[in-house]
Amino acid sequence: MGYPSLQACIADLEKNGRLIRISEEVDPHLQMAAIHLRVFEHEGPAILFENVKGSKFPAVSNLFGTLDRSKFIFRDTLDKIKTLVDLKSDPIKAIKHPFKYANVGLTALSALPMKTGRNSPINFGRTQIHELPQIVNWPNDGGPFVTMPQVYTEDADKPGIMNANLGMYRIQMAGNDYVLDKEIGLHYQLHRGIGVHQTKANAKGQPLKVSIFVGGPPSHPVAAVMPLPEGLSEMTFAGALGNRRFRYFYDAEGFCISADADFVITGTVMPHENKPEGPFGDHLGYYSLKHPFPLMKVHNVYHRKDAIWSFTVVGRPPQEDTSFGALIHEITGSAIPKEIPGLHAVNAVDAAGVHPLLFAIGSERYTPYIKERKPQEILTIANHILGKSQLSLAKYLFIAAKEDDPALSVNDIGGFLKHVLQRIDLTRDLHFYTKTTIDTLDYSGSGLNSGSKVAVTVAGDIKRELWTELPANFTMPRPFDVFKMVMPGVLAVEIPKSINSKDIGDLITILDDHFADTDLNSLPLMVLCDDAGFVAQNLDNFVWVTFTRSNPSHDIYGLHSFTEHKHWGCKGSLIIDARIKPHHAPVLEKDPAVEKLVDKMGEKGGALYNVI
Repeated sequence: MGYPSLQACIADLEKNGRLIRISEEVDPHLQMAAIHLRVFEHEGPAILFENVKGSKFPAVSNLFGTLDRSKFIFRDTLDKIKTLVDLKSDPIKAIKHPFKYANVGLTALSALPMKTGRNSPINFGRTQIHELPQIVNWPNDGGPFVTMPQVYTEDADKPGIMNANLGMYRIQMAGNDYVLDKEIGLHYQLHRGIGVHQTKANAKGQPLKVSIFVGGPPSHPVAAVMPLPEGLSEMTFAGALGNRRFRYFYDAEGFCISADADFVITGTVMPHENKPEGPFGDHLGYYSLKHPFPLMKVHNVYHRKDAIWSFTVVGRPPQEDTSFGALIHEITGSAIPKEIPGLHAVNAVDAAGVHPLLFAIGSERYTPYIKERKPQEILTIANHILGKSQLSLAKYLFIAAKEDDPALSVNDIGGFLKHVLQRIDLTRDLHFYTKTTIDTLDYSGSGLNSGSKVAVTVAGDIKRELWTELPANFTMPRPFDVFKMVMPGVLAVEIPKSINSKDIGDLITILDDHFADTDLNSLPLMVLCDDAGFVAQNLDNFVWVTFTRSNPSHDIYGLHSFTEHKHWGCKGSLIIDARIKPHHAPVLEKDPAVEKLVDKMGEKGGALYNVI
């Protein structure tokens, strides 16, 4: 089974009790997002907003809000597509087992994009940007955004759909300095295919033609976020996952049009033209601020007769994009380790905002003839990981040796960190990368896209038993007198808010002096923070605060630290300054008045009563 349209998917979800309709008028300014967030939090169904204030088009969200619902949507193709991706990363399997994989080959062949005539549903009508649902998710957002777009561009050197890129990059529809209906903002981050296409178009002095698809069969937005192996087209993947070939044509102006989309916005990006885009409440749980990004000049906005606008809401994880990530892992879980020799598993920790924190497990086989293991091969693997596509945006990478605990899981946050803290040698195991690129959305660094990384490489026997509670005689000097244990071996310490980058030096000196004669071997990590109670409340809070609010080169300190032959280490506890700094972006906070409205919708007899 494959859905020919978004409408068919919605009908199937509703038939199976996996979608609710909200018929009363809902305001796209904050209210729709607040409803979405509440329903997602309760692991509720997909939501069809039938009456969007200010727009004639209905809207749907939370389609992929749970992994179970995503697997239901792709229940007839998921196993085949997992095998297809696995085969792409290990083609020798097809030679060894030709009959077993014959059907998969046919699936891939039948998934090739299909060019159609212009007489298709998307050509039903034209509209304008301001007539689309003007959804604003967070109070300080710079305007309405397209949050579930499929952005299509072609390679100027090799035009055509088979060399095209389909990616999900947010689109600002109005606000700031954009001319209404004529201009929109195109935000994309590092290591994205569209950047390669724009570079080539700029070199030729040509405008980059951009087509933004919204809606369509659910396989299309999934394809737009998939980290596909080199040479596998997103459009082919969409066809295989959806069991329906990606249908397209070119309009009179030469723009590629998805024939099955609900909406298509076409436009051009001229070389070196940009305007301020943002702010935008983003998936790290903070606003990404206003910065210059490519300016797209709108040509046309197409829609089908029964068009439904598709959107999502991002914020501090977990959110719907968390479920997207779970689906991606379901499909590609075995692919990345096979591309890096010695790597067994890797996990971009969602609770920490994905890119700030990676856990990995690798083999340590360089010197098996020596009884005492130390990090060697896993450091090589770490370098490989940090040079691999979007994994290279990681800020903290913790990698452990599989031989030390074959049952260790990168998906167990507490278990993995405990394993690392029991074995880490703080004089040896921290490896810094300074003045490098980090995630565009991460404001802990020294500038946009700029920051540092640290690889923590751990191999060998257990070196310490971790404190699960503090000894009765344990004390901290002022102003460190509010502190709480987070987990074994980790202490959250509340101190005054950061005023400038120089205030921390004196504080570390106070700690150094206080603990000059104290054995803190069983307390390998202290986290300096604004609210120790919040950090210690649960592991999700701990990893979110610690790894989104710190820049390794600037915010990692240590008791009795030293630099030897340009290698930094410490002989006492490691200290991470995870306070909010003056240059950080604001934390996302909900609008209290809007929350009260949603509360009423959840009261008995309200539209959300049976959901939340």
